[in-house]
Amino acid sequence: MNFSSWELTLAVIGALFVGVSKTGVGGLGVLASALFVLLMPAKQSAGFVLPMLIFGDLVAVASYRRHAVWAHIGRMFPWTALGIVFGWLAMGHMDDRQARLLIGALVLGLTGLQVARRCLGADGAAPGAWFGPVIGVLAGFTTLVANAAGALMAIYLLAMRLPKLEFVGTAAVFFLAVNLFKVPFMVHLGLLTTKSLQFNLWLAPAVFAGTLGGRWLLPRLNQRTFENVTLALGTLAGLYLLLK
Repeated sequence: MNFSSWELTLAVIGALFVGVSKTGVGGLGVLASALFVLLMPAKQSAGFVLPMLIFGDLVAVASYRRHAVWAHIGRMFPWTALGIVFGWLAMGHMDDRQARLLIGALVLGLTGLQVARRCLGADGAAPGAWFGPVIGVLAGFTTLVANAAGALMAIYLLAMRLPKLEFVGTAAVFFLAVNLFKVPFMVHLGLLTTKSLQFNLWLAPAVFAGTLGGRWLLPRLNQRTFENVTLALGTLAGLYLLLK
């Protein structure tokens, strides 16, 4: 991959964001994916970013696995796996623009749903039985198409009223399992290659630095700020995907 100096700089920033999203503010993950969409076609970027996500997941699991709420992981993973299969089947029938518009609309819609729950005083109430399966399938679809499931999973975990550490620990274990599950699908689609892996190894130190930054940041954010930042980043990511 032949990148100019500014493109390499953007790639390093994106890798840093990947790391911070895994151990600090999850909403940065979608922004990281959006940065890589600036460097290459959206479909290609989905496979390119995957090894960095897995590396960040490994660090996050090592740091926060004891805080994971396994009930949520077990409840969501089968639906997410189903969504990944749907995304794999759809990838060949969807161009980059269609994928971005669909994902942007979903992210904005579900972020708006969580804001509406707050405004209506339902923020502490459990959502309906439909919520988990719908979020799971959509998260699986979007993570396969554009690595944008972080914003959707954040909506689910915020709705479950998880404290910061349980939020990050649950997300870490969940996304490590999900991203490993995606590998054969990405290889089959030709989006994960030896060449992309070589460049990922070059960016790995930036991902690791980002995970350290996220670990420093997380204890310094109070719960409400953490939730507000997550929702704001989800909104920005959705708008970016719609307007790009």
